[in-house]
This record gives sequence, structure tokens and C-alpha cells, in this order.
Amino acid sequence: MKNALVMAYIGDAIYEVYIRRFLIDSGISKVNDLQTASLKYVSAVSQRKHFERLMDASFLTEEEIDIFKWGRNTHGGKAKNADIVTYRIATGLETLIGSLYYSNNIKRIEEIMNFIVGEWYESIWKKCV
Repeated sequence: MKNALVMAYIGDAIYEVYIRRFLIDSGISKVNDLQTASLKYVSAVSQRKHFERLMDASFLTEEEIDIFKWGRNTHGGKAKNADIVTYRIATGLETLIGSLYYSNNIKRIEEIMNFIVGEWYESIWKKCV
């Protein structure tokens, strides 16, 4: 398996593509509005909140939690707009998404993203694929 921060790097991109697609498909057509709306999902603070929801719902498998911890506990990068704990939790979530992507487990990424943005995302996504 690749370095945890490499997994977080690709996971960040995959996560953001899903969010951008969701927001565009929701009907937002102005770039400034898209950027503002994306902060509800892509900031470290938001990612921490969504990860905590995943945990509260027991949505992740033990293996996925281990991958998250691998990313969360890897040292590197600096938090710009969040405390270090929040930044590391966001990195752990991104590591999980990146690891699932490299495992070609797109279905599981979609399940996680559906949970994050809600049932409405699934109906939009199915119309677009």
C-alpha cells in the first residue's frame, strides 16, 4: 500500500469531485455559490463533522476505521484553518477515500458519499451515471 499522505492526496481530490458533482447537479449554477456551498463539505471542519456522523451511525467497517487511523496518525502537512485534531481527522477521512479508490472500491466510496450528502445525492447520482 502507498504512503498514507499519498492516499489522502488522491482521496482529497476524489472527495471534492463527488461534492462538486453533487452541488452542480443540485442546480447551483453560479461559481461563487458553488464555492460557498462546497465549504459545508470540503473544509477540514466539515469533514470532521461528517466523519463523526459516520462513526456515530456505525457506518464504517473495522478495516475502514483502521485505514482512517493510519491516515489520521500520519504526521505531515499543517492545518491552515483548523486545529490539528480536526486537520488530522480530515486527513484520515481523505486517506480512507483514497485507499478505497486505489482498491477500486468505487461502490463503497459512493455509499460513504451518499451518507455524507444524504439520500438526495444518490437519486441525483443515478440520474447522471
